[in-house]
Amino acid sequence: MDIPRIFTIRESSHRIHNPFSALKLATLGEALDLAAGATVLDLGSGSGEMLCTWARDHRIVGTGVDLSIVFTDRARSRARELGVADRVAFIHGDATGYVADVPVDVAACVGATWIGGGVAGTVDLLRRNLHDGGLMLIGEPYWRRQPPDRATVEACQVAELADLRALPALIEQFGTLGCDVVEMVLADQDSWDRYQAAQWLNLRRWLDASGDDELAEQVRSELATEPARYARYTREYLGWGVFALMDRRA
Repeated sequence: MDIPRIFTIRESSHRIHNPFSALKLATLGEALDLAAGATVLDLGSGSGEMLCTWARDHRIVGTGVDLSIVFTDRARSRARELGVADRVAFIHGDATGYVADVPVDVAACVGATWIGGGVAGTVDLLRRNLHDGGLMLIGEPYWRRQPPDRATVEACQVAELADLRALPALIEQFGTLGCDVVEMVLADQDSWDRYQAAQWLNLRRWLDASGDDELAEQVRSELATEPARYARYTREYLGWGVFALMDRRA
């Protein structure tokens, strides 16, 4: 049980596997004003940077679940590096449908809403993990600009225009799911650049060292096309953010 190897090659230097910078992740943690000892479940936890840095900075206690063996190992190493291995734990496993034995204060899915079949299903899954009055964190892309045609949608690596919403419509969707949006932190083009462009150097360094690997042809093709595709499409049309939600009171 693991993710395709190409993902771990692309993001081999990444601590954060989405278009957030370390500063934005810290900003989110500060904005939420989490109490020391707050319990956090992170579904699709990647290399564990959110849980590890928040355990260091805010004294939270957390558990992360991720499908990648490589990223889970890195998360455990990061916890040891930051001296928080006694506060956070990382499970290698499928976060799809994951429900913790004990409800938590914060349930997060930051950039992996496929685990719930989309936003609505992920909100439902996070609710199942929460104490009453708990906080949900959803990381999700949205249309920063309206794509002019289907070719642009596909070039943004989105199957259908309707698969994403504009930012106001995404916020409204949370409302239709019975949630109040209580905080948000959005990626910007600089943080998108750091996420995407860093992958190109990772790919090139891997290719220089592993040119005979079975993935070499795919990596060569990505290096030849990905920078221009990103600059023309993803950078211009896609936004991304983390949204803090709480269930509405009657």
